[in-house]
Amino acid sequence: MSDNSHARIDIMDVPQLDRDAAGLIKGIQRHYLRTLGQHTSSRSNHYKYQALAYTIRDHLMENWKNTKDACSKQDGKRAYYLSLEFLMGRALGNAILNLGLDDETADALHQLGLNYEEKIEMERDAGLGNGGLGRLAACFVDSCATLNLPVTGYGIRYEYGMFRQLIQNGYQVEEPDHWLNYGNVWEITRPEYTQRVHFGGHSECYTDDKGMMRCRWADTQDVLAIPYDIPIPGFENNTVNTLRLWKAAATDEFDLGEFNAGSYPESVAAKNNAEHISMVLYPNDASESGKVLRLRQQYFLASASIKDVLRQWTETHGNDFSQFAEKNCFQLNDTHPTVSVAELMRLLVDQYRLSWEEAWDITTKTMAYTNHTLLPEALERWPVHLFGRLLPRLLDIIYGINAQFLTKVAEKWPGDVDRQRRMSIIEEGDVKQVRMAYLAIVGCFSVNGVAQLHSDLLVEGLFKDFYEMWPEKFNNKTNGVTQRRWMAWCNKPMTRLINDTIGSGWITDLQQLRQLAPYADDDAFRQKWDACKRENKVRLAKLVQDTCNVEFNPDAMFDIQVKRIHEYKRQLLNVLHVIHLYDRIKRGDTANWTPRCILIGGKAAPGYYMAKQIIKLINNVADVVNHDPDVGDKLKVVFFPNYRVSAMEVICPAADLSEQISTAGKEASGTGNMKFMMNGALTIGTLDGANIEIREEVGDDNFFLFGLTAAEVDSIRGHYDPNGIIAADEDLRRVMNLLECGHFSQFEPGLFAGICGAIRNGNDPWLVAADFRSYVDAQQRAASAYMDRTSWLKKSIYNTAFSGKFSTDRTMEDYNREIWKLTPITPLSAA
Repeated sequence: MSDNSHARIDIMDVPQLDRDAAGLIKGIQRHYLRTLGQHTSSRSNHYKYQALAYTIRDHLMENWKNTKDACSKQDGKRAYYLSLEFLMGRALGNAILNLGLDDETADALHQLGLNYEEKIEMERDAGLGNGGLGRLAACFVDSCATLNLPVTGYGIRYEYGMFRQLIQNGYQVEEPDHWLNYGNVWEITRPEYTQRVHFGGHSECYTDDKGMMRCRWADTQDVLAIPYDIPIPGFENNTVNTLRLWKAAATDEFDLGEFNAGSYPESVAAKNNAEHISMVLYPNDASESGKVLRLRQQYFLASASIKDVLRQWTETHGNDFSQFAEKNCFQLNDTHPTVSVAELMRLLVDQYRLSWEEAWDITTKTMAYTNHTLLPEALERWPVHLFGRLLPRLLDIIYGINAQFLTKVAEKWPGDVDRQRRMSIIEEGDVKQVRMAYLAIVGCFSVNGVAQLHSDLLVEGLFKDFYEMWPEKFNNKTNGVTQRRWMAWCNKPMTRLINDTIGSGWITDLQQLRQLAPYADDDAFRQKWDACKRENKVRLAKLVQDTCNVEFNPDAMFDIQVKRIHEYKRQLLNVLHVIHLYDRIKRGDTANWTPRCILIGGKAAPGYYMAKQIIKLINNVADVVNHDPDVGDKLKVVFFPNYRVSAMEVICPAADLSEQISTAGKEASGTGNMKFMMNGALTIGTLDGANIEIREEVGDDNFFLFGLTAAEVDSIRGHYDPNGIIAADEDLRRVMNLLECGHFSQFEPGLFAGICGAIRNGNDPWLVAADFRSYVDAQQRAASAYMDRTSWLKKSIYNTAFSGKFSTDRTMEDYNREIWKLTPITPLSAA
């Protein structure tokens, strides 16, 4: 009997999964034997983790199907979140929490004699992101699922993550992060939706069958984009959205002719060249080949994702695009995917044969752009010669968009040639450049910053000309983080206390935490709060001991700065304060001393020399401080290696003081500041990014403010005198002397001359010396406040109580209300 390819397999009678411990045990046993082929005698913990993960994934599958069915049935508007990074962290614990299976899973594992926490720890962090940008994207998709919003994430399935950071002799050493070494339980391959992505070749004109002159992209070297889908569960609402990640593959596995001729390397060259695209997150783009690979990655993501959306559209609507703009929205996460503007134009004009005007109308009604930086050098630009060689048809379209745009600029400001030059998507010069952020602004209907100050500075500075042309395009969407992962999952002691006190409604409505504020005056509640914080600090102290071999006293103030190592984030200012504290101890200035444990963590980009020198300095200072018997328990310092999401889940609940000390006007938003605040840490920070809004929410008395404002930073340019500041401040003078005399580099003379020179440089853009005195004074206020336990605990409770604004649930509601305008979709039936 021949197979009927159109026959359907009826899945309606598949039995429901039991959600109790007994049902989970059956699932674990079934997958251990039948999926993984393991025997009772197997000793590998990895397979036990996988069996548990497959069992939990089973509980997502029907909800995933039902969510897709509900979206198809409604045929409403959908949004697509394009991001080169999704820093997801571990998926197992998040899935267990959102399915409401935490207690049942713990019970099942206990009955099987397995350690719950140990199994969670077995999962590798997904290496799909670097820092705040990627973690924000992960929080966004979590909140979209929790809010029932039909949003699909699109990214790249990197084989290797950023890198695994080792510290050797105080220096950062990078090791490959092959996070997919043991596969990924959470992904489902969808080869039937594979897309073809073009590179190289040339543009050519031709006359179509209707006598119309058209262009096409010819003689391309193509790469396949194979989709891998990851389920994104909402919190206890049966919704499971999709994160679709693209893997690059060659169109042919190898050249058989070359192989048979004995040219083995040449036979697989195309395969290797294709696979490089999705091999490594953030290739070093200091070289020409690195720049080419980075641009290939960006176009690969944009083309595959937009083609996938158009495939879904035409399957339902054919080639009728009259309602496409009403039912689709692309959110571009930073400048990386902004080539999407030109790619959507290309597909609509070249493939679907819409007129330029029709295609432009659709593009400018569906594309929205989020900017994440105030640093001009971080706004991507590509040399025209490189862009044209790699994406010739896209360059044609960008020139067409620019010509049309500059005509409008000339109409609005006749004769203002300087403005036309400033606003042009193509930057003239010795090497012509394509300004990708400008392409995004011209082609998108919405441009948003990610904190109020950031958004204000964008329209006053970087994008001032564009704001004057289209003020209606610009808006603010203050970032947030998901309280599911960053409180409910990672801070179990505090979660239990809050649930017992005000109920669990805050897990989906963070503003409910305001009900905690009155309990700050309740001594019994404060003592319970203190006990929760201490339990978390004991947990972090164990991690520090195991990782760094340094003993943290849980009764000391835990002072934390974890983020990407960059000069504008000013880990250097933190180290200067550490040296100041050390100097005070050595001088005997320890009256009313507050014991302090300082943890700094983060990765430096492999090619960023100064950032790597700062890591070396932190480690050298830590080595001196931690081994000096005069210091003892008064001060401990560690550089925590290989900072990652799973480490933050331990660090964040234990923090007493959150260091958010960037130069004002440089940090777009920050999200670590929000995680720490939610978990009861007090912030020491400048008026930068979301710090401003955190301080507005919690009040000045519960925030340690220091430093120049963004306006003062601008005004000091041109007449900044760090050497005069150092000479006038005895404490800073002593700190610089310890640095410059080689006290922290006794066997490495002159090692930190570059850092010292940067601090003393009148052109130092980060103004480290300028903010030193204000920072030290704020740190002293924090130290004194910590010793008043009743007052400190009140401040800690207030920080959590007033953190409601900083949930990504609120952020996503803002995006949806003002940009996407989606209708929430409830799955057709519950699992």
